[in-house]
Amino acid sequence: MTFRLRAARASDLEPLYEMAKLTGGGFTNLPADRKALGSKLDRAEQAFARDDEKLGDDQFVLVLENAETGAVRGTCQLFTQVGQQWPFYSYRLSTLSQHSQELDRTVRAEILGLTTDLEGASEVGGLFLHPNERAGGLGLLLARSRYLFIAMHRARFADRVLAELRGIIDDRGGSPFWDGVAGRFFGMSFQEADYFNAINGNQFIADLMPKHPVYVAMLDNDAREVIGLPHPTGRAAMRMLENEGFAYEGYVDIFDGGPTMLAKTDQVKSVKDAQHAAIEGIDCENGERSLIATGHLATFRSCYGERCVNDDGSVTIDATAAEVLNVQPGDIVWSVAR
Repeated sequence: MTFRLRAARASDLEPLYEMAKLTGGGFTNLPADRKALGSKLDRAEQAFARDDEKLGDDQFVLVLENAETGAVRGTCQLFTQVGQQWPFYSYRLSTLSQHSQELDRTVRAEILGLTTDLEGASEVGGLFLHPNERAGGLGLLLARSRYLFIAMHRARFADRVLAELRGIIDDRGGSPFWDGVAGRFFGMSFQEADYFNAINGNQFIADLMPKHPVYVAMLDNDAREVIGLPHPTGRAAMRMLENEGFAYEGYVDIFDGGPTMLAKTDQVKSVKDAQHAAIEGIDCENGERSLIATGHLATFRSCYGERCVNDDGSVTIDATAAEVLNVQPGDIVWSVAR
């Protein structure tokens, strides 16, 4: 079977909703709520329709489609600037050192401070692959196609890009971090808070959350042990982000304590290495296995294919990729080695 990534449409609402029900919670960008998902698709439609090459407050939704059946089996999202509609909150883990001359002792304490200093960065998120399709490199296709999209629309994205990874969720669907920190002040479970955030935004955090730093040593063991750790299902995603040049700099999600990864947009490997060229032919065999993309905004589409780079800078791709992308000689494609 062959898959391609394409821009989401309003008709993708039901498959997105069915996938959202499989996430198990903690996926703020993919809530199991038709109205919220419909709003995301409406906002994405507006973003795809805005054709001026300027940085704005856009959200793009892409879906993974079986090219043979048309079935939607995965999704991902891109946000051009976070923190524009409401503050983008994170905790920043830092260390405070204090010294007593009388005791001749230095004490170092880890502190979680509430911050909005990631506002204005772009974000890649909302990545979910149907459990039945988690093979054959489709997760990599979903993840890295986002960076090709950024490279192809570079003026629409900021100079920094972040990715939030889901934190540790226990067997009952709760969050040890939430229970140990914010849950003490809100009188609501992690699932309730996460759902409310997905639908209404996180302004309630600013309204009710104490602004004082949280001393990590004062948290219970369950909360301390999960700070900055990804959910087990997100470990592969964290490795992929690290391979792209993202790094963990002490920022953690305010809800589940999961790590926030950061990178300079132009230094993301798949952005930096992306090449664009005209297609010279569609008969490449035994070429370099690559991610290949074409189109602009709403016509964006990408897939795996074989790429042969010619001496004149043009490329030859395999016939299957050409058919999946609906391209022919003379068309422009962007590509990066797999």
